[in-house]
Amino acid sequence: MANAIQILAACLGAAWLTLPCPAGAQALHSYAVVGDAIPERLTTTPGDVARGRALVVERSSTCILCHSGPFPELRFQGDLAPSLAGSGSRWSEGQLRLRLVDASHLNAATIMPSYYRVDGLDRVGPSWRGKPILSAEQIEDIVAYLASLRD
Repeated sequence: MANAIQILAACLGAAWLTLPCPAGAQALHSYAVVGDAIPERLTTTPGDVARGRALVVERSSTCILCHSGPFPELRFQGDLAPSLAGSGSRWSEGQLRLRLVDASHLNAATIMPSYYRVDGLDRVGPSWRGKPILSAEQIEDIVAYLASLRD
């Protein structure tokens, strides 16, 4: 019985580590907005497409709450925002990155959260204040996945 509890605790702990959560008190990586994009990655390594997809379809805090897309296995996809299908054909990686980092830079009235911005925000819950919703690595993973959606 003790082994089963230890295995369950290890599995739950591993699953918890893969969920989106406030990125914590780590310093935000600097970036430059050029036109309608952030052309340079926030990290030194490219994002991971598989991790990006997992983040996109996570219902607790990211994309699928408002967007639909090429996720046939998922029911009840969002319909408040454009479909993510073909997003890699519509936007460059830099354009996708800016939309994730700070969509309000492009549209001040957007309902899309700023996933990698902490200053100048309104109506931020106490547990999220001063913390980005996603880490730089998570942003890059999502950019990699969305850029791969060409159809």
